[in-house]
Amino acid sequence: MASRSVASAVGAVRPRLIIATRSEHKLRELRELLQLDGIDLVSLDDLGTEGDPVEDAETFEGNAAIKARFAVRATGLPSLADDSGLEVDALGGGPGVRTRRYAAENATDADNNAKLLAALDGLPPDRRGARYVCVLVLADGRPNASGPRGAVPILAETRGTCRGRIATEARGSGGFGYDPIFEPAGEPPGGRTLGLWSAAEKNRISHRARAARRMVPHLVDLP
Repeated sequence: MASRSVASAVGAVRPRLIIATRSEHKLRELRELLQLDGIDLVSLDDLGTEGDPVEDAETFEGNAAIKARFAVRATGLPSLADDSGLEVDALGGGPGVRTRRYAAENATDADNNAKLLAALDGLPPDRRGARYVCVLVLADGRPNASGPRGAVPILAETRGTCRGRIATEARGSGGFGYDPIFEPAGEPPGGRTLGLWSAAEKNRISHRARAARRMVPHLVDLP
């Protein structure tokens, strides 16, 4: 059913849905989580798409919509965009939409982790609470589809969260981003970080997994 629906949207024998990202980690996770048989999930790099949108919104929802609409305009395909990040209680919800750029504009995961650990240095476990947030936005890729003021229409938006705490040191090499310093709820202080969880374990409880499960029905019904 999903294959036929998307095929009618893009006019291809093998339907394609563009994932509006250049992150191989996100693309791989979404392929595993969505499990859309008969549909090719492709990235901007797969299609040789040049340029990137300016992500200047103040919310995950706003930035995901910016990326989804950019991908539709650039490729003519229906687009699914992810915007995600980490909200730390002791930082008033920061780094939030600046999660990827927390330490610097071109910061590495190690840079960001080190800055966050330094910011929370000395805080006890009950003051190290945090949550991962993921917002997925699906944009309409049908020819001549147009929303208010000519904007690319948004077909669906879903959100998922994963509650936990920030560890006192990095542990594990699995996952990406802040996973080596994020202890999910259910783990005791000093317990396993997501960097020590298997991909299958993480995919049961992660913010992206929860957002993806809520998005699947919208992809099945994609015009």
